[in-house]
Amino acid sequence: MAQGVWTIAEQRDGELRKITYEIVSEGRRLADVLGQEVTVVLLGSNIKDKATQLGQYGADKVLVADDARLETYTTDAYVEVISQLVRANDPAVLLIGASVQGKDLSARLSARLGVGMAQDCTAFSIEAGNLIAIRPIYAGKAYTKLTFENSLPQMAAARPNVMSISEPNASRSAEVIDATFTMDDSTLKTKVVSVIKDEGGKVDLTEADKIVSGGRGMKGPENFKILEDLADVIGASVGASRSAVDAGWRSHTDQVGQTGKVVSPNLYIACGISGAIQHLAGMSTSKVIVAINKDEDAPIFQKADYGVVGDLFDVVPALTEEAKKYLS
Repeated sequence: MAQGVWTIAEQRDGELRKITYEIVSEGRRLADVLGQEVTVVLLGSNIKDKATQLGQYGADKVLVADDARLETYTTDAYVEVISQLVRANDPAVLLIGASVQGKDLSARLSARLGVGMAQDCTAFSIEAGNLIAIRPIYAGKAYTKLTFENSLPQMAAARPNVMSISEPNASRSAEVIDATFTMDDSTLKTKVVSVIKDEGGKVDLTEADKIVSGGRGMKGPENFKILEDLADVIGASVGASRSAVDAGWRSHTDQVGQTGKVVSPNLYIACGISGAIQHLAGMSTSKVIVAINKDEDAPIFQKADYGVVGDLFDVVPALTEEAKKYLS
């Protein structure tokens, strides 16, 4: 009989990503309702020392798959190992973070396991012992409630920055177990040859607590400097709309929207962004949205918690100066 809530940890360069703590915390809440245990699967190389942290966030067990071939994420290797562990242990619920890596992994893993999967979920609950998932549809215009029929494990991917992280409990500890698995090199079709890192030093948009974004109203790439200045003061990352990226003003890694990155920061400041539905789909779950636009009829104001009708080239520098005074 399928039992237990499983989550898949995500690490990069041997460090656990924020989304890991989010889904472990959410897994703990679901497991408490079910009266079951939380097991975290941690893959990597020389990663076992990170397993103890997960107990403080609610894990009962941590299955560690430690292998040099798992040091850097590849779909082939991770799916092979995780699918073996899932089939051997038969969990009832399997949660993954819907990060860039998680979306790739969850899609292939659900196909390998032959089960349904709910992607980019913003909320979970338990009804009659079964997982219920809530996710946006129609570019965020509506939300759908999903159930899993005749599909075990019940598998879902959680949108980053949406699930709250539990306060770590230093008195809690997890049982750390060396996972048993096999990997045949001949079945691994991909290999990471090298990794070229972004040296910008900013937090990835999907994990950022605050984001300042610019659109076509920025009028050119050089004007993003005023957004960078504000971001530096308040500790934010800088994003951009698709129109700004298509114009070559910002890198595609900065794009927020349906065809870019889906973000859920605590604070999202939209500067010179009209609010096309594709952009709203990527940031509408932000906790607080501030819009700065000289067009009072811009659609972005319909989503904004606070709106400033004015020229961003006057408003943003003034906001930066006020932020400096406040934070000092």
